[in-house]
Parts: sequence; structure tokens; C-alpha cells
Amino acid sequence: MEILNERQIKQKVRRLAIQILENNYKEKEIILAGINNNGMHFADMLVNELLERTEVKITLTRIHLNPAKPLSEEILLEMPLKEVKNKVIILVDDVANTGRTIFYATKPLMEVLPKKVEVAVLVDRKHKSFPIRVDYVGLSLATTLKEHIDVQIWEVEKLTVHLD
Repeated sequence: MEILNERQIKQKVRRLAIQILENNYKEKEIILAGINNNGMHFADMLVNELLERTEVKITLTRIHLNPAKPLSEEILLEMPLKEVKNKVIILVDDVANTGRTIFYATKPLMEVLPKKVEVAVLVDRKHKSFPIRVDYVGLSLATTLKEHIDVQIWEVEKLTVHLD
């Protein structure tokens, strides 16, 4: 079942970008860190909206981790950690389910002291098992544990989000 179409996704991205700017209006730089593929593409969509609305420096980077086995390999932030020190960093993913992926995505940030760490997701599910709070949410859903959210935002003809 389609729960978000392309128009709705773009509308949510626009609203989230505005919220990010409102909550960080005094900042000189905001770093968006996309988690893996879908998170990175969602972060890229946010960056494009942010750049249309501000003169603030917006930096895009990626966090690499294996969501199925987060400790099986090193969790890497593509930019040097020293560049995150005393800056606002927003972790971006397509879906927040249990919070595990976002929780482990913070691991490289523990080596430095960012000014603030926030979380932005397109879809937030209410099944948190980890102490993660999502700051910017496109759509919040109460689903069963057996249901799956399928976010199609890259290498597709049209953007969609489905609940299976």
C-alpha cells in the first residue's frame, strides 16, 4: 500500500528543511550525515532544499555501517572527525524503526564533541529499542513489527513509500 507519493515526499522534504533551519538559525554550518544509501539520498534531497533557503554552509557526508550487523565492520564517517567538532550534525536516514542503526551511526561521533547531534528521517516507526529520539520526522507511523516500510527515493522513476 502506498503511504507517500512523490508530491508528498517532496512536500515533507521541504517542511523538514524549513524546520532544520528554524532550529539552527544561528549556525554558520550544518552537517548532514546520510546513513548508507537511502539515508544518503534522503540527506541529498534535504541539502538541495536547504541550499535554496539559506546562506548557511551546508555540508553533506555519509556514514557507512552494516545495519544487520553493526559491529561486524568499522563504522565510518566519510569526513574527517575533526571537522565535526563544535558543529551541528544531523544524522539522516529513510526510516527509523528500532533506532539501532541510528544508535550505532553515532559511534564515530563519540571520538569528538559535536555542538549538537540531531536526527532526521522520512518515516518514523514507533518500535524503539534503543534510546533514540527523532527530531525531524516526515511521517510518523504506528505499525506492527511484521510490517515493512519500503522507501523508493533513488534510481527509480518516481519517489514512493510503501507499507508492506
